[in-house]
Amino acid sequence: MDEREAMSRALELALRGWGRVRQDPLVGAVVLQGGAAVGEGWHPEYGDRHAETVALAEAGERARGATLVVTLEPCAHYGKQPPCTDAIIHSGVTRVVAAMRDPNPVAAGGLERLREAGVEVEVGSLADEAAVLNGIFLHGLRNQARPFVALKLATTLDGRIADAFGRSRWISGAAAREYVQWLRAGFGAIAVGGRTARMDDPALTVRGPVRPHQPPLRVVFDRVADLAPNLTLLRTAVETPTLIIVAPDADRARVKRLEATGASIVRAGSLSDAMSALRQQGVTSVLVEGGGQLAGALLAAGLVDRFYWLQSPLWLGEGGVPALAGLPTRALDQVERWKVIERKALDQDTLLVLDRR
Repeated sequence: MDEREAMSRALELALRGWGRVRQDPLVGAVVLQGGAAVGEGWHPEYGDRHAETVALAEAGERARGATLVVTLEPCAHYGKQPPCTDAIIHSGVTRVVAAMRDPNPVAAGGLERLREAGVEVEVGSLADEAAVLNGIFLHGLRNQARPFVALKLATTLDGRIADAFGRSRWISGAAAREYVQWLRAGFGAIAVGGRTARMDDPALTVRGPVRPHQPPLRVVFDRVADLAPNLTLLRTAVETPTLIIVAPDADRARVKRLEATGASIVRAGSLSDAMSALRQQGVTSVLVEGGGQLAGALLAAGLVDRFYWLQSPLWLGEGGVPALAGLPTRALDQVERWKVIERKALDQDTLLVLDRR
């Protein structure tokens, strides 16, 4: 195993912390000794040990004279855990390869600390992949105005999210639906539009193998505040935090009816204002799961950072509900081209993940 292969492995390990580390970054580490991995680790839980210390503990004395490959610059400060740089120096590791620097000013400076201690340092291996892995974390540091917004749509080959009668269960297969449950666990909020809430009556909870450290907030964009109190979201609003975003002029009686279910209400005049309000409430990431009008409006407003597209091998025809509604017309030479960051098969369905450049 060379250093690049070790970094690829470290990125895989880091993803095991998905849904468990809250606002912390996802980090993986591998200790290389003589071309073999003698220690591996990842940050498993918010407040728990960091990836570097886990990998070094597994390596033990074999870490002496070894190379530590890690997806993020080791921290040099006391937080919920002691500085990783101290553990690295004491282990006898002579070289550290980091995918990227830590942009968090509180935790940064680890590479300089290691150099001062005589440890050889290199940074930049698989840096793009590491940045994709921690897109939510990086966005939270760079943009305090709104959360990281991901859009997830399950569509047919002809771009429909429901049939002519509004039915969408189930366009995608079991493997794709299981993936979505895993995906939900890593976001601070799960959101849908009002029409989707009324038609599908979703629970918007995480029911997969990963139990999130903190259950996502459930959010519904319902300008006119006319959700029925018997919907699953509202019947369970007391047990599971639920927030409804309505227009500033939404009917007061309807709003009071929603509040009576235990749901919180936020009035916002635009999608941008709504996202700012979520950020002010501590939400750093939102997974939007439709419908078509909300998805189209978010894309048109430039508010989507990542797009998870699940495509199933069937057609619903012109009468089906379009996945994206209301997008403005653009000339080919003026369109924004997104970057593909992942492609994979989920049984008969296909997952395509894209980031804005």
